[in-house]
Amino acid sequence: MAKLTLQNLQKKYRPDVIPVKDISLEINDGEFLTLLGPSGCGKSTLLRLIAGLEAPTKGQVIIGEKNVNRTPPGDRNMAMVFQSYALYPHMTAAENIATALKLRKMPVDEIKRRVNEAAQKLELTSLLNRKPGQMSGGQRQRVALARALVRDPEVFLLDEPLSNLDALLREQVRAQMKQLFKEQNKPVVYVTHDQTEAMTLSTKVAVLNQGTIQQLDPPSRIYSHPANEFVASFVGSPQMNLLNLSCQENRAILGEYQLALPRFANNPTRIVLGIRPEDVTIASNEAETTIMGRVYLVEQLGKENLVSIKINNSEKTIRALLSREEDWQDKTISLALNPSKIHWFDLETGDRLG
Repeated sequence: MAKLTLQNLQKKYRPDVIPVKDISLEINDGEFLTLLGPSGCGKSTLLRLIAGLEAPTKGQVIIGEKNVNRTPPGDRNMAMVFQSYALYPHMTAAENIATALKLRKMPVDEIKRRVNEAAQKLELTSLLNRKPGQMSGGQRQRVALARALVRDPEVFLLDEPLSNLDALLREQVRAQMKQLFKEQNKPVVYVTHDQTEAMTLSTKVAVLNQGTIQQLDPPSRIYSHPANEFVASFVGSPQMNLLNLSCQENRAILGEYQLALPRFANNPTRIVLGIRPEDVTIASNEAETTIMGRVYLVEQLGKENLVSIKINNSEKTIRALLSREEDWQDKTISLALNPSKIHWFDLETGDRLG
């Protein structure tokens, strides 16, 4: 067992191209850390630095107590699963899984035992004699996972391994992966831009943007208490409502409505209100803060409708997840915003207030 530690890691290609900027992280045994962020945020570069496929400009990669900056990728005892399956097309599934073990000159009986054990865990036993061209995308990705598993590495690294699968296969393989890595009790670093994967698989999520960590927390904390406007907008589907509002006397102005602000150290003149569509509801009593508006768009999502409403006497719009049983189109409705579910962000910095 080995803890993975990153200390002040940076990668600079040119003075103006720095995909990873001074990142420090600690991933313990049994932790599943997801690096989540948009394309170009630095997450794949960070994974390559950990794997040794690129050298850091500064900082350290430490496994256990050992600095592995100068250790070649093949000697770091890490297993990496890529977005592309990277299987040998002329080999069977069993031969692909056993590749790294044969390179280590492991005894034949031990290789067979490990291959069969991994195949059983990933439901590949009946496919071991097939070549990659005879398997589906989901089966090939499970072979790639099994190949990583049999190595018994100190750290697992996964670079968007499910992105080439269709939605149903992604869900199936994701469920298998969650149980599989829980049993391994090793540090796992997983790269994705898919927030569903991040929220369902992870024990911790690092949200990245422009080479820096915006927030590092368990998934539930990322969702319920975003550290800044970027995290609030990136995590959550449908996306959080973010409204740029003016302030007067500790109140935010939304059209003809006024919303009480918490007590902040400095009274802002403008502020960003954030609230998730599921926290915008139909007003049910006079005690709620109500906002009137007219529905101009209804999007059917299955069990609910995503309803877009233009607020009275305002250019602002807000979206709410409402019952699919109602016909909301062109209706004027009264909305309630739960004060405990409202997030406030600084207009200039984007940082969370309060």
